[in-house]
Amino acid sequence: MAKPAAKRGTARPRKASAPAPSRGLRQRIVRWLLRGLAVLAGIMVALVMLFDVVNPPTTPYMLSERIRLGHLDQQWVPMAKIAPVMARSVVASEDANFCRHWGFDLAAIRAAAEAGGSRGGSTITQQVVKNVFLWQGHSWPRKALEALMTPVVELFWSKRRILEVYLNVAEFGVGTFGVTAGAARSFAVEPGAIGPHQAALLASVLPDPKRRNAAHPTAYMRKHAQEVADGAQTIEADGRATCFEH
Repeated sequence: MAKPAAKRGTARPRKASAPAPSRGLRQRIVRWLLRGLAVLAGIMVALVMLFDVVNPPTTPYMLSERIRLGHLDQQWVPMAKIAPVMARSVVASEDANFCRHWGFDLAAIRAAAEAGGSRGGSTITQQVVKNVFLWQGHSWPRKALEALMTPVVELFWSKRRILEVYLNVAEFGVGTFGVTAGAARSFAVEPGAIGPHQAALLASVLPDPKRRNAAHPTAYMRKHAQEVADGAQTIEADGRATCFEH
């Protein structure tokens, strides 16, 4: 008896396609990312708490400038040894409402936005976060980290501590960081001996320290310094200096 003929056109079984990533794998990836973010946040909070009681030995920007220049000048000085008029002048110049906000000056931010970015809206606290913990530049990742860390610094540090750190890490000239080096370079005086006019000139350097020199002020700098001096007197009179002087 003959065998039945094989049917023609029978389709061959297809090869199985590569399986899509399982839900379990995606969940593990998300968990690892969340853990990484939690570790990063923990490190940041730990550094903020540490530098509340320990002076930062350097900053990322200072390190990069030391590599670029081969040297830099910076000596730490406690707030108690800085002339009060110097602190008031810096606040008047950089963040007049320093004592009245929690890290962000919304009015200054709105004014900066209306000016189209021609003026800065960063508070002293934001500048401390950028200088001490982050890097220079205008990238969105840095801005996001700055926005997250600023309230943390305000939570753990006093206003006096924030300003003390700022005065010791701010750039006052090429390779010149902190008020000690800035005062010595420009006027050959100690931080505690800075006078009102000298303080106003030093504060007027801060927006553009690589191109301004307090010892050789331009006409614009002299005009700005007078505005700073007036502002320093104003914040002393209206109580906007009490948070860092007492």
